[in-house]
Amino acid sequence: MVIELPKQVKQIIDTLQEQGFEAYAVGGCVRDAMLGKEPQDWDITTSALPKQVKALFRRTIDTGIQHGTVTVLLDKVGYEVTTYRVDGAYEDGRHPTEVSFTASLTEDLKRRDFTINAMAYNERDGLVDLFRGKEDLEKGIIRCVGVAKERFSEDALRILRAFRFSAQLDFSIEEETLEAARELAGTLRKISAERIYAELTKLLLSDHPGRLLTVYEYDVTEIILPEFDRMFETPQHHPAHYANVGLHVLDTVQFVRRMSEYAGEGGFTKDEFRYLRLAALFHDVGKPECRETDEAGVDHFYGHAEPGAELAKKILRRLKADNATIDTVSRLVRWHDYPFVPEERPLRRAMHKIGADLFPLLLELRRGDLAAHAEPYRSSGPEQMQKVWQAYLGIKNREECTSLKDLAVNGSDLIAAGFAPGKELGEVLNRLLLLVIEEPEKNQKEILLAEAVKMTGK
Repeated sequence: MVIELPKQVKQIIDTLQEQGFEAYAVGGCVRDAMLGKEPQDWDITTSALPKQVKALFRRTIDTGIQHGTVTVLLDKVGYEVTTYRVDGAYEDGRHPTEVSFTASLTEDLKRRDFTINAMAYNERDGLVDLFRGKEDLEKGIIRCVGVAKERFSEDALRILRAFRFSAQLDFSIEEETLEAARELAGTLRKISAERIYAELTKLLLSDHPGRLLTVYEYDVTEIILPEFDRMFETPQHHPAHYANVGLHVLDTVQFVRRMSEYAGEGGFTKDEFRYLRLAALFHDVGKPECRETDEAGVDHFYGHAEPGAELAKKILRRLKADNATIDTVSRLVRWHDYPFVPEERPLRRAMHKIGADLFPLLLELRRGDLAAHAEPYRSSGPEQMQKVWQAYLGIKNREECTSLKDLAVNGSDLIAAGFAPGKELGEVLNRLLLLVIEEPEKNQKEILLAEAVKMTGK
């Protein structure tokens, strides 16, 4: 098998080999190259010690030298070069207490997580595959190197990585690996919230976010996201639904798209898509608390969006998400059930109430939510959302005012016209905003100044 190495990677490997050291591209870059994908990063493993690596290259950075990693800079790009190593005991379930260097590639590959990530390659020796990684890659299998329980005991985050790779690559997970994940799920409590959040979002952003169902089925969400389990335990006996809350949520996550008519020309940005997938995951998280069953046995979830938004905020804070994500996702959850009317006047009111910036994301979330309903909601939803979208575009293209920043007058204008600074000034501006939301043609400075005088009798 031949893998085309980038010029700089080949240069690093050749330089090390010329000095009598072993060197290989290793791990995810080899896996991705074999799958025909462009690797994001190229990692190199070598028998050379860090100080020997540093002596061979003009520009290096000690990025993790205590663990054997030196970053070699070539053409302003960094390439991590790591000495073959053997890890000591993993007492905290995440990091080895000590690392010792070895001259054996076999020992280095034995410590890696999955067979598909434990292959090495250089042009001299070709593919080094000691654990049937190529076979698992061809069969579409995620399998731990060696004994799964040992690999997960060393680093509990590998449990989530198994599910994440399954979703990203559309691979199944080998049974021993799955059972070890179930048995050791509790060890994920040792893992930082930031690490868990990173793996969860990578899974959600994949083409197969529905693999989160397997995470639930093997008792892992019970540890990292117990609110998800509560949704699965909440039925929806209602003509609008065909599944419990958890399954409905998973379908919504899958139906939310990056390339959408509601996005710009290049689709939603990576951040926007993350907001969407997280909002889809949490949009009905408030339903378990709000469930009511009427005399006919029909379930209702009145007002679930508001508590759902607060719970989504709480969960994202617990997961150490950034403030922009917490704010945007909680707003999407809060308004996901808004009764949109495809008429411009009520839509301007909605844009004022919700925030015009949220509308493209909110309409995509709403479309995905409706697609995860039973008929006739599933069929009628897209047409309704298209009408809303067209009305929204009309308002946007005409640059009609829906917020104070778009108002043709501001506080300074009113003060210049004789209004005193203070609370009344803000009240006047808000009344003028409500006026132009109803009558957008009045968003002109002269008209609004005259209206302000009428409102206050000044």
